[in-house]
Amino acid sequence: MEGDAGMQGGKELGFWMCTALVVGNVIGMGIFMLPASLAPFGFNALLGWGITVLGMSVLARVFARLAREFPQADGPYAYIRDNLGDAPAFLAIWCYWVSLWITNAALAIAVVGYLGAIVPAVQSMSPAIVALAILWVFVAVSLFGARTGGGVQVLTTLIKLLPMAAIIALGAWVLFTEPSAYTRSLPTTPITLHDLMAASTIALFAMLGVESATIPAGRVRDPGRTIPRATMAGTLFTAAIYLAISTVPLLLIPQLQLAQSTAPFVDVLDRFAGHGNARVLAAFVVVSGLGALNGWTMLTGELTRSMALHGVLPARLQALNRRGAPAFALIVTGVLASAMVLMNYSRSLVQGFTFLTLVVTAANLPLYLFCAIALGTLWRRRGRAPSGDVLVLGVLGSVYAVFAFIGLGREPFLWSLALAAAGVPLYAWMRARRKRAQ
Repeated sequence: MEGDAGMQGGKELGFWMCTALVVGNVIGMGIFMLPASLAPFGFNALLGWGITVLGMSVLARVFARLAREFPQADGPYAYIRDNLGDAPAFLAIWCYWVSLWITNAALAIAVVGYLGAIVPAVQSMSPAIVALAILWVFVAVSLFGARTGGGVQVLTTLIKLLPMAAIIALGAWVLFTEPSAYTRSLPTTPITLHDLMAASTIALFAMLGVESATIPAGRVRDPGRTIPRATMAGTLFTAAIYLAISTVPLLLIPQLQLAQSTAPFVDVLDRFAGHGNARVLAAFVVVSGLGALNGWTMLTGELTRSMALHGVLPARLQALNRRGAPAFALIVTGVLASAMVLMNYSRSLVQGFTFLTLVVTAANLPLYLFCAIALGTLWRRRGRAPSGDVLVLGVLGSVYAVFAFIGLGREPFLWSLALAAAGVPLYAWMRARRKRAQ
């Protein structure tokens, strides 16, 4: 079968490309507004970050261990299906799949806003047309194969780290030359469980993507070794950056001013390094958004093809072009993302689209929860043969996923259930087709 041949012959991704997928996909455009979003919570934000980093590190370890236990599996769908069955696997991967092409649309739209600050001519163009053009540029990049997309990902990841390194360096310089600046405007918000959970939920949205290296597992060289290393390295590296760049603005800028900021990093630079940095920072924001869009586009195509290979999406979506890229899958998901872009620019649907992007976090959690449960079941199914950390990781990962669901609140949780329910007719139809074929 064409799909199987491509899976065996296209091991294009190594450790650095997989690590760049994790770092590049986690660090998108949200981080550039995260300090302002977390400012109202004061020190609850830092504690919330601590919870999120610990929780997502556990989940990253869950994905890493699953990749080691199932090196021949081509990603999370197989992890869940082989341990929990078809229905949980489909529901988790369906919600996750929808969230990916919604995320791609949101990234393309967000890039347009910042691009206008760098290239004034963009402001006179139709924003929808520009967003669609950006979206399809990266569909085209992925059509050249995983190695091309991976190379672009490494480059954009290195570039997007530059402004973050600058903020961290500035924070260290201020600490060395003017340490009192860190105590002049300390946040005054009291620490409460409600604010702690809210802050950790916001931080969770920024950490989505730790599973990125597992999605194109069929394209990875030595997946049983490469994916675990890349997953943990990318997650811990990103967490360290997020903690550092969230702390600097929180302690150096008055809480109220930071909460009202539309560009918190620019405010930090203007306050301590002089004015005129907005345009330079906007360029880095655009690169960061483009890098994330590149990575998520590639993963969306790979996930779509994987689902087709497993018989949960039409078989036509598993076809590869001569460069080994899932061409039809990329085009179909590009069309779906394009529809979401156009929906965003329809006045009657803007609010609905905005809320749908918030549900992306909830749509990711079933995948995290079921993967954690799947890992935990190994301890029982294999006669308790695997080491005890399998059970511990499974339990801790499941507890954190449930905690995150609670932190999201009732409405996003219900919408995630509705999203899962929307996939049930497709699941029933594809299941019936497989039975008829058998």
